[in-house]
Amino acid sequence: MYSADLSTSECDGAVVVALHGELDVVDAAAIAAALVTVAVRAPRIIVDMAGLEFIDSSGIAALAYARRHARRAGGDLLLAAPRQRVLRILAITRLVDDFCVHASVDEAAAGLSPGSTGHKGSPCLTSN
Repeated sequence: MYSADLSTSECDGAVVVALHGELDVVDAAAIAAALVTVAVRAPRIIVDMAGLEFIDSSGIAALAYARRHARRAGGDLLLAAPRQRVLRILAITRLVDDFCVHASVDEAAAGLSPGSTGHKGSPCLTSN
């Protein structure tokens, strides 16, 4: 079984959390805890999913949990660059309608910039 791991960086005042591997029940709680820790210190979060090969319902729940914490802290959590397989799972579960999904980290950063519209609570799948 291939586990998920994460790394963090910054982009335009937001924390970018890059996920790699497979986010499933094995790692979901640890990833959720890590994302909540990030949300406490910097509630504007972009989850870079380019390196994520698979996600299951527990992984999606971890993202939703962290997004709630980010929003309570006055920020948001956006998803960026999901692979087709991950995007398909988001679509099947209809969570693509709940999360703001962008084609790239740069586009997600623009969605978190002050004065931007349409990212809180509304679908905003963008493409290149």
